[in-house]
Amino acid sequence: MLTKVHTGLDPVPGVWWKPAHKAEKVWVAIAFAWCMVLFAMMPLWHYRGGQNPAGVRGKVDPEAFYARTQEFAAQYQIGADRGIPIVKPPPGADVYLVGLTYSWYPILQLEAGKEYMLHISSKDVNHGFSLFPLNVNFQVVPGYDYALRVTPTTSGDFRIICNEFCGIGHHMMVGRVIVTDGDGTPVADNPNAQVESGGPQ
Repeated sequence: MLTKVHTGLDPVPGVWWKPAHKAEKVWVAIAFAWCMVLFAMMPLWHYRGGQNPAGVRGKVDPEAFYARTQEFAAQYQIGADRGIPIVKPPPGADVYLVGLTYSWYPILQLEAGKEYMLHISSKDVNHGFSLFPLNVNFQVVPGYDYALRVTPTTSGDFRIICNEFCGIGHHMMVGRVIVTDGDGTPVADNPNAQVESGGPQ
């Protein structure tokens, strides 16, 4: 005896056309209501949450930004680490940092309790800026200057990690931000170090 083979043209066997059970309707309603709550939370958390660093974005030529960063490094250089200049800008200054395969240029030395305007961009491809061990994380895109007011609150030696795959040397792309006390002396790594950020006033 041959068994009938159902094709896509045949109706699906079963009772799918019958009304759903009361308990099933309750769970569908709960799931839909929760989806609406999460949907409403997205714009609310965007404006009220503190997870998004406030800053100003502007278009910039990648080569011009890199040249400006080199000028900045030459103006405020106080030393070097493995060929990368260590730069100590005065409080309140515009600070420039550029990501390029596979390094962050230059090394920044900032003073705790002082405010700076940090400009970040990329010279070549997309990079990810993650300041370890803090929860500071955003994407760095070539052609865009991301300006952010920062005030380091605790001294320490921080690492900048690229968390956006940018090529074969991605795992070696580590930069530094040194935050010193008032006397300007670099300190050892501080796992409890913090930094405050906010948009331009």
